[in-house]
Amino acid sequence: MTPDVPPCAPPKNGAEGGGGRKGADGDRYWYDGVIARRVRPEPAPRPGRAAPLADPSSSPVPRVAAPPSPVGLALRPRLDALRELVGLSRARLDRHTLAEASRVLDEAAARHRHSLDLTVVAIAGATGSGKSTLFNALARAQLSEAGVRRPTTALPVSCAWSDRAEGLLDRMGIPARARRTPVRPYDPALGGLVLLDLPDHDSAAAGHREQVDRLLALVDAVIWVVDPEKYADAVLHERYLRPLAGYAEVTFVVLNQVDRLSADGADQVLDDLRRLLDEDGLALGEYGEPGASVMALSALTGAGVGELREALGAFVARRNAAELRLTADVDGVSARLRPAYVTDVRPGLTERARQEFEDRLAEAVGAQAAGLAAERAWRRDAERACGTTWTRLRYGYERCKGLLGLGSGGRAALDGDGHDTGGRGTGGLAGGASAPRRTASRPLVEQAVRTLAYEASAGLPGPWALAVREAAGRGAEGLAEALDAVAAASAPALVPGTRRAGGRPPGGVAGADGGRTGVWPTDAEAGGGRTRGGVGARMVRPRWWAAVAAGQGALSAFQLMGLAWLVGAFMGEFGGPWWVPVVLMSGGGVGGPVLAWCGRLAARGPARGYGLETEHRLRSAAAGCGRARVLEPVAAELLRYREVRAQFVIAAGEG
Repeated sequence: MTPDVPPCAPPKNGAEGGGGRKGADGDRYWYDGVIARRVRPEPAPRPGRAAPLADPSSSPVPRVAAPPSPVGLALRPRLDALRELVGLSRARLDRHTLAEASRVLDEAAARHRHSLDLTVVAIAGATGSGKSTLFNALARAQLSEAGVRRPTTALPVSCAWSDRAEGLLDRMGIPARARRTPVRPYDPALGGLVLLDLPDHDSAAAGHREQVDRLLALVDAVIWVVDPEKYADAVLHERYLRPLAGYAEVTFVVLNQVDRLSADGADQVLDDLRRLLDEDGLALGEYGEPGASVMALSALTGAGVGELREALGAFVARRNAAELRLTADVDGVSARLRPAYVTDVRPGLTERARQEFEDRLAEAVGAQAAGLAAERAWRRDAERACGTTWTRLRYGYERCKGLLGLGSGGRAALDGDGHDTGGRGTGGLAGGASAPRRTASRPLVEQAVRTLAYEASAGLPGPWALAVREAAGRGAEGLAEALDAVAAASAPALVPGTRRAGGRPPGGVAGADGGRTGVWPTDAEAGGGRTRGGVGARMVRPRWWAAVAAGQGALSAFQLMGLAWLVGAFMGEFGGPWWVPVVLMSGGGVGGPVLAWCGRLAARGPARGYGLETEHRLRSAAAGCGRARVLEPVAAELLRYREVRAQFVIAAGEG
C-alpha cells in the first residue's frame, strides 16, 4: 500500500505541475498541482511467466451510452436540416454568409465525437475578478495560481472530475502541463464536470483575448465572474454578454468579492447587475423559467461557494449542457440566416402571372391576327368554291395571268390555286414566291419576360430573387427565334397539292409568314373546319363545297340552255313557247348568285371555328415554347427556394 505523502510546494522553476523528485525509498514523486503522489513503476513480467492481472479497480469499465435527452432528440433533426440547408444554398449564397453555419456544423460534429455526459464549464472574467480563486474553491485544492500579479493566469487550466476527459481537453488545446485533477475521492456531486480557468478577457498580454474567444466557442457553459468595481464594464457587456444573450441557459453570472460590501450594498450591486443583464437581453432564470443563474459569493471567504457548487452539480447532473449549447448555436446562426430565407410576403408564381405571360407571347406571335386571317381565308375560299361559274372563270383567268407573270403593274400575284399571296407579280414564279417570313415582336417578348421575372421574384429574399431573374433572362435568350419557328410549324396547311417554295413548313394565313394563302380544311361539315393530317398535310375540300359547285354548274347549264333555246327560237330552229327559255335563263342567272350567297352564309360558322382553332394552335405553340424556356426554369428556382425554406424552418426550430 502506498503511504500517505504530505503536500509539497510546486517546483520553483515556474512549471505548473510536472517535474518531480526522488524519495528516500527510490520511488519518484510526481507533482499533481501541489499534491505529491508516489507512482511505482510496474515490474516487467519474467520470461515464461504470465503478466500479473490488472487491478480490477483501475481497469476501464465499458461505458453504456446514455439515452439521448429530449434536448438532443430535438437538436438532431435541426442539425440535419441545417446541413441540408447549407448544401442546397452553396450555389445561391456567398461563402461568407454560410461560413457561420458551416462552423456550427463542424463544431457540433466534433463535440458529438466525445461523450455528451461530460460538461465543460469555463470560468471567465476580467483581471482581478477572482476567477482563479473561485476555481480553486470549487476544486477544494490549490490548482490554479492566484495572486496580485497581473495577469496571473497565462494558460487555461483544467480540472476534470472524470477519467474520460482527455479527448475533450485535446480538442480544446489544453496543454498537458495545465491539466489538473481534484482531490480524490472525487466529489460525486460534480461527476462528469470539466472545469476551465481561462485567462483574463481584458488582459494586456498578447494572445490572452484570442485564447478566451477560442475557448468560449468550444465549451458547454460559462461562469462569468464579475467584481463590485467592474461589473458594469462596457467591454464585458458589449463584447461578450450582449452577443451571447442567446446562451442564457448555459450561463452563470457570479458577483464575487461581496465580502468587501455590506449586506445592503451587495443587494444593490446585485440588483443593478440584474438590470444590466436584462438590458443585454440575457434571460434570467427566475421563478422556474430557463435562463442564466445570477448569484453573489466570496471565493476568498467561501460564502456562497456552496450554493454555486450545488447549482453547478445540478446543472452537470442533467447531462444536456453540450446539447443546450449546440441548440443555442443553431438558434443564433438561424437568426442570422433568416433574412436570406424568409420574408414577410409569400412569394411564388401565380396562375394569373402565368396566364398573362402566355397571353403576351400569343400577342407577340400574332395569334389573334393569324386566327382572323385564317377565318377570312376560309371564307374567301368558300366564296370562290361556291361562287357562280362566271366568277370561277374570272378567278381562273387571274390565276393564269399570275402563272404567266402578267400580274405586274399593281395586280396581286396568285398562288398555284389562284389565291392571292399578298405580293406583287414576280415575272413567272410558279405558284407565287412566298413573302419574307414574319418574326415575333421582340419588344413584346422582352416585356413578357421582364414582367414574369418581376412577379415571380417579388417577395423573395435578395439572392433567390436574383436567381429567378437570371433564370428568366437565360430563357429569354433565343425565345423570339424559337417563337418564329413554332409559329411557322403551327401555321395551317395549304390548299391541295401546294407547298411553300423551298420546302419550308406551310404558312397558310396572313400574319403567319407575311403572305396570304388559301386554307381548305377537311371535315368542315362535321367539325367546323378541323384539319386532319397535321402541318403540311394535303388538304381536301369540304364535300358540301363540291355539292354547291355542282349546283352552280347545273344552273349555269340551264342558263346556257335557255340562251341557246331562245336564240334558236328567234332563228326558227326551235319551237315551243318563248317563255320556257326565258324561265331557264332567268332561273340560272338568279339561282347562281342566290346559291353563292347561301354558300357564303353557310361558311360563316365553319370559318369562325377554323379561325379560333388556328389562333388556339398558335397560342398553344407559343405558350409551350415559353413554358419550356422561361416558366419551367423559373418554377425550378422557386421550387428550390421552397425546399431550402422548408429546411430553414426545421433548422430554426419552427416546424
